[in-house]
Amino acid sequence: MAKRVLSDSDIEHGENVFFFFMISAEKKGSFLMEEEKELKKNIPVLPWMRNPIDITTFDQCSLDRLPFIDPRLVVALKNMSITSLFPVQLAVWQETIGPGSFERDLCINSPTGSGKTLAYALPIVQMLSTRSVKCLRALVVLPTRDLALQVKEVFSALAPAVGLSVGLAVGQSSISDEISELIRKPNVEYGICYDPEESSYELQSAVDILVATPGRLMDHISNTDGFTLEHLCYLVVDETDRLLREAYQSWLPTVIHLTGSSIDGNFPSVDDLLACTYGSLKTIRRVGIERGFKGKAYPRLAKMVLSATLTQDPSKLAQLDLHHPLLLTTGERRYKLPEELKSFKLLCQSKLKPIYLVSLLQSLQGEKSIVFTSSVESTHRLCTLLKFFDNMQIEFKEYSRLQRQSVRSKTLRAFRSGQVQVLISSDAMTRGMDVEGVRNVINYDMPAYIKTFIHRAGRTARAGQSGCCFTLMHKDEIKRFKKMLQKADCNSCPTYSVSSEVIESLRSVYTSALEKLRENVESEKFKKSKIRLKSSNVRKEK
Repeated sequence: MAKRVLSDSDIEHGENVFFFFMISAEKKGSFLMEEEKELKKNIPVLPWMRNPIDITTFDQCSLDRLPFIDPRLVVALKNMSITSLFPVQLAVWQETIGPGSFERDLCINSPTGSGKTLAYALPIVQMLSTRSVKCLRALVVLPTRDLALQVKEVFSALAPAVGLSVGLAVGQSSISDEISELIRKPNVEYGICYDPEESSYELQSAVDILVATPGRLMDHISNTDGFTLEHLCYLVVDETDRLLREAYQSWLPTVIHLTGSSIDGNFPSVDDLLACTYGSLKTIRRVGIERGFKGKAYPRLAKMVLSATLTQDPSKLAQLDLHHPLLLTTGERRYKLPEELKSFKLLCQSKLKPIYLVSLLQSLQGEKSIVFTSSVESTHRLCTLLKFFDNMQIEFKEYSRLQRQSVRSKTLRAFRSGQVQVLISSDAMTRGMDVEGVRNVINYDMPAYIKTFIHRAGRTARAGQSGCCFTLMHKDEIKRFKKMLQKADCNSCPTYSVSSEVIESLRSVYTSALEKLRENVESEKFKKSKIRLKSSNVRKEK
């Protein structure tokens, strides 16, 4: 059967099932930009943020020249194919292991792909390498499971080299399975009677370092016997701006409270001393009285907070209860794109936007790419639509937070291995995710904020590699896009052109794909209505 040419009526018909949410997403982006402009206030810059340490003044440093590093960690790093440290890693090393000696809390504002994860993982493992008693001493909190899994892999590559254990609490497995990994029960000796009421005091941590998401962390704090932050020495808050923006069950105030002073006065009581002598390991934090520590718990909880777009809002930063914070950043600009990133804009007709995307993907010839949309619904519809394009010859998969963790993990493994060339993702993939070899980032929906653009674009051009970022837009969006990029000191964004012949050749295929998408949407709605009806009948029967 001959394929029809896409007509205006076909496009209008397709809008009912596809374009309505794409257009609404674009309008929402414009509205958010205007709202941000109206509500923006002159937030005062905190004094300690006015004179930051410039990371760009540091050069790469080979491991053989790095002072104080444990030889066992040098071997572990070389096994990871790491022979030198990037500037941000060297700057943090200087302020933690070097002359800085963790005397101040660190706020690190560095571009995506600059090596922030290793920047905090390496000094923490180094500091804990001399510990003699196993207990939870370092906590790393991240906003998503996928990012936590990635960070845990970095720690797991370093920690065993110096005899440390790393745990994970993200809700990927049942809480009982996590407890068995995090808490170690004492060995029961034959012939000795144990008081059941005192057994909780004998439970010990099975890990030295814990990587967690806020929700599951709170589950363990509230419900897991033997789980304690009493001995915590280091707290890392990665992707700080997102973690501060969302409450996550008040995890931050809870952690700060639990690591506060454990005695009322300046000196421990007799009961505290007896607990240390005859009971399990106990860390006593007193209220500091020295200059700089007055009114604060000592020994203190050292903190490192990191983001590519670190907030400057004093009210948000105050939640972290930072101790003489030191800001490490790259240059004077708050927002910075990777140095090796090339940005392009692709002008397209609104109703033919999917065709322009297909044409762009075909021109990239199967290079590893990530396509970002404005929502999980847009991600699902766009991925479904592309599946109905014949002869794409590109393997692509959907990736969004609505999918099960096992599905996302499987998709990510396929993408990393090269079995899948293109991921179509919501902003679930923007934060910190590191996939080696991503050559291109495509903004199918133009982001409303420069922060979102930076985090999306940062999935490519990582660790000194080159990469491209393409943004699809209409003519009336050019001015807003240009103004947004100026915030990151990016004044050059050439236009990327696609062949008009290619666009015309895809119109008939697009007609068929839209029709199939409409049928698919109707089918999904029918299935969902049947599920809702069935669950409603079950509730009525109960």
